[in-house]
Amino acid sequence: MRAVIAPVAGPASTMEMRDVPAPEPDPGQVVVDVAAAGVNFIDTYRRSGVYQVDYPHRVGAEGAGHVVDVGPGVTGVAVGDRVAWCAAPGSYAERVAVDAADLYAVPADVDLTVAAAAMLQGLTAHYLCTSSYAVADGHTVLVHAGAGGVGLLLTQMAVNRGARVITTVSTAEKEALSRGAGAAEVIRYDRFADMASELPTRVRELTDGEGVDVVYDGVGAATFDGSLASLAVRGTLVLFGGASGQVTPFDLQRLNAGGSLTVTRPTLEHFLRTPEERAWRSQELFAGIADGSLDVRIGATYQLGEARAAHEALEGRTTTGKVLLLP
Repeated sequence: MRAVIAPVAGPASTMEMRDVPAPEPDPGQVVVDVAAAGVNFIDTYRRSGVYQVDYPHRVGAEGAGHVVDVGPGVTGVAVGDRVAWCAAPGSYAERVAVDAADLYAVPADVDLTVAAAAMLQGLTAHYLCTSSYAVADGHTVLVHAGAGGVGLLLTQMAVNRGARVITTVSTAEKEALSRGAGAAEVIRYDRFADMASELPTRVRELTDGEGVDVVYDGVGAATFDGSLASLAVRGTLVLFGGASGQVTPFDLQRLNAGGSLTVTRPTLEHFLRTPEERAWRSQELFAGIADGSLDVRIGATYQLGEARAAHEALEGRTTTGKVLLLP
């Protein structure tokens, strides 16, 4: 079969598509024919060496497809089942071995391509607005990168929970997409000369000087200072990524001076620790997709051999919604 490999840590151009042996399931695993694989920033972090992995590295971790083989000890999963996942190394491939415990059953009324697009970003958006900070009716929320895959889903979920959502975007097209997802106000940060001072000024203009209850920041270094200064007293900054680079250490006294603020740096795996929690999050996600209250935007699709172009588009911040690879 064909799979995308990063032989060494480096830029997107280091990735190669190679012929490799098709996987056989180990105990507790299944093998899946991949219908679509999700492209995510975490894939670029692993490919580039920001996150430590062994090389050569099989790229990708998310996708959806049909089960074609079941390993010893697996129960509750059968050949032909429609499944999705967000934690299976080597998912940029025609077939992938997935731990059965990491599978999510895809309902018949959810398309497999949509399921592949929804898993990582949808589950992320769910834990962000239910657990990292429990958004409720009356809250005011700031979401960075509001037209990205997480941003669009997080905006919809927060609005569905009764929040007023403010987003940041960089183009007119992205502003329209963010408003379409329910954002009450959209801030064009591409017009700022200084994010750290101009963002909080604009946020306070939109909140009668109060600031927001929570900022969801997956951008990182470029937005962190502005995010912190945009919070209301006792507000929370949820830093869940570093698309612009990692945040450097900072003086904790800034939290006191800013109004008894909270900063948290969560990651998805810590919010999928039990079967019950996994079922709750995935079932709410798929139910929203099925009933139309959640729209999963697939912004671009590439063929498997175009993984380099997909990564360059994602890292260049030219994408909206979800990017997929189709084997």
